[in-house]
Amino acid sequence: MPRIPAPVIAATGLVGGYAVARWTKKRPLGGVVLAAAGGMAAREWGQVVGGKAAVGLTAAYVAAFAGAHPLAKKVGAWPAVFGVAGVMAGTSWVVTRAKG
Repeated sequence: MPRIPAPVIAATGLVGGYAVARWTKKRPLGGVVLAAAGGMAAREWGQVVGGKAAVGLTAAYVAAFAGAHPLAKKVGAWPAVFGVAGVMAGTSWVVTRAKG
């Protein structure tokens, strides 16, 4: 079975977590999606680039989630989520391609 690239997992987790929380009106359920994707991405990062880079990318993932909240107050929720997801995917792609 082909592996899903970590940048795709990370971006999908951010967008999917928000979408689930918004459409179900259950924020914890969105958090489950966010955490599950984050765990999958972290495992993939660890396999591709090693532990230290995986920790850094996982911290960036959490920061992207946290950063979407204040950004949403300025640009709106969906633009903020798509923006941080894009930045996270780009960051993950650069790091995994540089070392992987």
